[in-house]
Amino acid sequence: MATSPLFLFLSLLFFQSLHLSSSQSFIGVNYGQVADNLPPPAATAKLLQSTSIQKLRLYGADPAIIKALANTGVGIVIGAANGEIPALASDPNAATQWINSNVLPFYPASKIILITVGNEVMISNDESLISQLLPAMQNMQNALNSASLGGKVKVSTVHAMSVLAQSDPPSSGLFIPSLQNTMKGILQFLKDHGSPFTINPYPFFAYQSDPRPETLAFCLFQPNAGRLDSGSGIKYMNMFDAQVDAVHSALNAMGFKDVEIVVAETGWPYRGDPNEIGPSVENAKAYNGNLIAHLRSMVGTPLMPGKSVDTYIFALYDEDLKPGPSSERAFGLFKPDLSAVYDVGISKSSQTPSTPKTPVTPAPKPTATGWCVPKAGVPDAQLQASLDYACGQGMDCSSIQPGGACFEPNTIASHAAFAMNLYYQTSGKNPWNCDFSQTAILTSQNPSYNGCIYPGGSI
Repeated sequence: MATSPLFLFLSLLFFQSLHLSSSQSFIGVNYGQVADNLPPPAATAKLLQSTSIQKLRLYGADPAIIKALANTGVGIVIGAANGEIPALASDPNAATQWINSNVLPFYPASKIILITVGNEVMISNDESLISQLLPAMQNMQNALNSASLGGKVKVSTVHAMSVLAQSDPPSSGLFIPSLQNTMKGILQFLKDHGSPFTINPYPFFAYQSDPRPETLAFCLFQPNAGRLDSGSGIKYMNMFDAQVDAVHSALNAMGFKDVEIVVAETGWPYRGDPNEIGPSVENAKAYNGNLIAHLRSMVGTPLMPGKSVDTYIFALYDEDLKPGPSSERAFGLFKPDLSAVYDVGISKSSQTPSTPKTPVTPAPKPTATGWCVPKAGVPDAQLQASLDYACGQGMDCSSIQPGGACFEPNTIASHAAFAMNLYYQTSGKNPWNCDFSQTAILTSQNPSYNGCIYPGGSI
């Protein structure tokens, strides 16, 4: 019996949605606990399993949460606090006891993958603490080795972006000179043990320091003119890539370009005080939604193409007891009742978030053109921006993920063409839905090929 093209297309979408929900190991979330209204650990574990989030970062080592995540497959990052560093550095037995208490009772049922020793220690201005950081990491590693967990559970420490003396343009990325000797020892440790360099880039703060409309678009992965790195000749289309590549440049300048980068924190608040620039539901949804779409595109960054860095979004829930401006208490993706604050497309039941459409004045629709494709000669940087924007608006871009029906050819032009057309088809099929800053055009020629089906046709 012949199989209909529609059945084949729907089957491909089904299998790609399965692939999408099971392959996003690079999407994680932070679980801060400075709050008095958090749901029970079991409820949090169930919530995570209903999403495409596959990793959770704790700032400590809460045994109830670690235990609740047993047999879920969720990778867990646990942390030793800054106050624990002196003991860990001076006494190997303290590190052994730490592993005995916080890892061995739970591993491997609870998938502990990384221990972070301290948080943003290098910018603490505490010279004693900074000098003790590497010995504490070494003792923690030795304790893991003694427990036969060396290589299975990694050890690192988390850094703020301010460990960089300069980051703009990205090619000029460089660590603060006074920290370089200590940093070199830490980087050698990371390299020797295959551990990641973990960093906290926040385009939100970059926008606050430069609150121009074009900066906001650059920070939110929205279509923009881009920013040229005069040192490398690369045009950057979003702040996240620029910040991560600045870290890569700093690692390269120290001779450690092969050390893996992990984004331990990044996010955007959905609410703030009246005098705060940038917090809003719209901006938070745009940043986190477009970030996730960018990671799913697997394009990587200009200096590290073809692989998405592991990225932990801040945060799973609001932390209502945190001090500071209101924005500090409004980074959560979910409310304590487990409902989403806003939808960024991470639910397994619906990988496509519902995005309110901006009302516009109706205009005549084209009569014989059925597909939206990029114009000839559009630079890859602009195509990437359009790809990120389209997939970030709730489109199901699973077909251009690895293994998807439209993944090959694995080029920005091909992936962008599919995403731009998908956006056009699902956004009303109006001429303005196929604009993309005047880089797209409507055509009557079907761009489908082999098993890759472009939705569309006569309208």
